[in-house]
Amino acid sequence: MTGKQKEIDLRRCAHPKAGSAPAIVLAALFVSLLPGCNGAKHDADAQAPPPSGPVVAAGDEALVHLDRPDQFPTVAAEQYQATSTLSVTGQVQPDVSREIPVISLANGRVVATHVRLGDYVHKGQLVLEVQSTDVTNAFDQYLKAVNDERLSRTQLERDQLLYSKGALAKSQVDIAQDAEDDALADLRAAEQQLHVLGVDPHHPGETVKVLAPASGFIIQQNVTEASSAGNGIAGTPNAFVIADLTHVWIICDVYENDLARVRLGQRADIRLTAYPDRVETGTVGDVGAILDPTLRTGKVRVQVPNPGFFMRVGMFANATFHGRALQGYAAVPATAVLHLHDRDWVYEPAGNGQFRRVGVTGGDLLPGNMQEITAGITPGQQVVRNALELQNTAAQ
Repeated sequence: MTGKQKEIDLRRCAHPKAGSAPAIVLAALFVSLLPGCNGAKHDADAQAPPPSGPVVAAGDEALVHLDRPDQFPTVAAEQYQATSTLSVTGQVQPDVSREIPVISLANGRVVATHVRLGDYVHKGQLVLEVQSTDVTNAFDQYLKAVNDERLSRTQLERDQLLYSKGALAKSQVDIAQDAEDDALADLRAAEQQLHVLGVDPHHPGETVKVLAPASGFIIQQNVTEASSAGNGIAGTPNAFVIADLTHVWIICDVYENDLARVRLGQRADIRLTAYPDRVETGTVGDVGAILDPTLRTGKVRVQVPNPGFFMRVGMFANATFHGRALQGYAAVPATAVLHLHDRDWVYEPAGNGQFRRVGVTGGDLLPGNMQEITAGITPGQQVVRNALELQNTAAQ
């Protein structure tokens, strides 16, 4: 096809009325094969996405629709008055004022230990035996003091006899009396030295027997058999540590912005992780003056009685401090609270046979099978009485 003929065909494509009907059909077919004209527009329209329809909002997962909502009666949340509370975590620690060290005043080698870590000991019970040269030296001084006192007493008796016969001056008797007094003082000191070391002067042994100074539990053991003991450089000052655990401390970490809510003498409820259903009452004995620079927490000490020694050192505990002012909270039946995914929920009516699941913060259990709700709903708000039954029905 010549260039002139192509030009004529293009003009006919632009003006279809210029030729006959067969020519128009052929021109349209030819133009559709060209990269220009109406063919390009047709391809673009074919590749365009279809027009979008109306947007449908996704359903609310918290909404539950039931065909027979009348099967689940609702109840109004009641008004409950209670003091404000602050819950913190803590750990059981021994009362430092009730800790007593077991000390061996004799330096030497431990030849026997009669108690172990965790044992309960009574006052005066044998806990440790130490082989020491201090016993030998002390007993040597005692024997010398006994001999010196015997000699001075004999000399005094002789001088008194001579004085009564007029054969000795009174001053000589006084000198002999002074020597006897000094000998008696040395003898008493030697006896006391043996007593401090735990040695019977009349039945001396090869070892020093260390007795428990008080009753309690062994919470520290710093010696073993064949180790050194005593107050010397090589010895261990405290062989054992005995703690009276009839009263213990709960050491709590309280954040800086909550310290104003804690005061000395304040009552605290203590729940141990090991015994969550048992509640003990303690008293705040100290609010630490130093904060942890990293966690921004202060140490609060709660003094708690420990009947039966059920609180063991190192146990984790939860302490709840009670404020002075009363505050209003909601209270609902315990069956209205659903425990799901480590959270507490209630169902409230939403109309048209629907119920909405609402997250709440559960508090203490109250008399009459009621539960305190500290956040999430307000008094007077309607909730489903049996949340678990509604949840099971909706899941079917």
